[in-house]
Amino acid sequence: MKQIAFVVIGLVAGFARVAGGAQPAGPLPAVPETLESRAARIAWWREARFGIFVHWGLYAILGRGEWVQWDEQIPVEDYARLADRFQPAQFDAREWAALFQAAGANYVVLTARHHDGFALFDDPESDFTSVKTAAHRDFVAEYVAAMRAAGLRVGLYYSVLDWRFPGYLLPDLQLASAEAMRAQYHRQLTELLTNYGPLDVLWFDGGEADWLAFGGDWKGAEWRRRPPGEHYHGRFSWQHDQMYARLRQLQPNVLINGRADMPEDFHSREGDARLGDFDSTHPWELCTTIVDGPWGYKPGAPVKSLRHLVHLLVKTAGRDGNLLLNVGPRPDGRIDPPQAERLRQLGAWLHQNGASIHGTRGGPFLPGPYGVSTYRGNRVYVHVLAWPGAGPLHLPALPVGVVRASLLGGGAIPCAQTGLGLELAVPPALRDELDTIVVLELAGPAQAVAPLAVSDAAVAPKTGGG
Repeated sequence: MKQIAFVVIGLVAGFARVAGGAQPAGPLPAVPETLESRAARIAWWREARFGIFVHWGLYAILGRGEWVQWDEQIPVEDYARLADRFQPAQFDAREWAALFQAAGANYVVLTARHHDGFALFDDPESDFTSVKTAAHRDFVAEYVAAMRAAGLRVGLYYSVLDWRFPGYLLPDLQLASAEAMRAQYHRQLTELLTNYGPLDVLWFDGGEADWLAFGGDWKGAEWRRRPPGEHYHGRFSWQHDQMYARLRQLQPNVLINGRADMPEDFHSREGDARLGDFDSTHPWELCTTIVDGPWGYKPGAPVKSLRHLVHLLVKTAGRDGNLLLNVGPRPDGRIDPPQAERLRQLGAWLHQNGASIHGTRGGPFLPGPYGVSTYRGNRVYVHVLAWPGAGPLHLPALPVGVVRASLLGGGAIPCAQTGLGLELAVPPALRDELDTIVVLELAGPAQAVAPLAVSDAAVAPKTGGG
């Protein structure tokens, strides 16, 4: 994220739903945005730490993931007929909201429209929507109302690209098609920004110019991926600058990720393997699936273990990021029971240990083989995921005194700090199988402590006894 001031077009009062889609108001006086104002906008998100992603659409009917149309090269006309079968009688956004609350999530992001082009909201100029096909329902409206009523922050995913337009793959040869796709993007996003009240998150996908034609170019009869650092230089433009001005005019406080060539509020890392390193400077989020499988519904996809998900959440928070965990509802609108049960289990763990996740920042002890740490105020939460046998854990010395050490939800434990380091001893019988959380109460604010690297030897069993 570039450390510069961006311009925000002034505020607009009122977010009432307007029949047929309101046109954006004319430009208001520009207000310079500072790093401080951007930090204030994202403060709630920093504290949330855990959200739910929902991938749901026509692809749920086929049960082979959200990329099924592309992967199996299903003709556009054949795929469109799925809309005649999309009548999710069991969809109840209030049940979703209750489940996500039980999971301990603080915000939710729903796929308002994925790459297949089918919109879960109304578009006055398109018939390929849930409002104008068999369901005759605005699922975005139902979802937004239910999440707000439950006190959950509301997010919408929107795919800028659309596989129905040849211009996405051949933006210069099929320039008119690419421009029609752009017109749909500007029109539909304006609908979403205008008709559903204040949005908290707008999660873009596929909107970078460098992602056109899936990041490649046609040279004669051959397609080649662009090398790193080489960008798209064709005639087509998404005109994101115009949309960003409109976005900030209509929804000045909405947070956006970085997948549409706009100034991002947070960065997206995708998949378990992209967890990456500690970063407390640039807000970031790990988005990943609750199953070992696609983002959209796939019957029988194995659900990841509670241990895996707890460790993923803890490791993300300890690296100072958020976890956005995806579920793929069934075509009838229900969350698949195995996924729902795992969410409840994760929520039960957070009910007991959420103080070490929600409202915290990562550090001051950097991630290592031992685990991670988080902090809030004068408390540091050391998440020990691996112990050095039966012996104590050795961490770097803190430049501030440790007043008390205890187990989260338990009693005091021995803690010795010298100039050489900090030693924490927890008897094996008191260690938690998933995550032993040691709470350090400091004599001063943990925020003032610079990040401390932890030696790999901190969890290496000692030789020669002890």
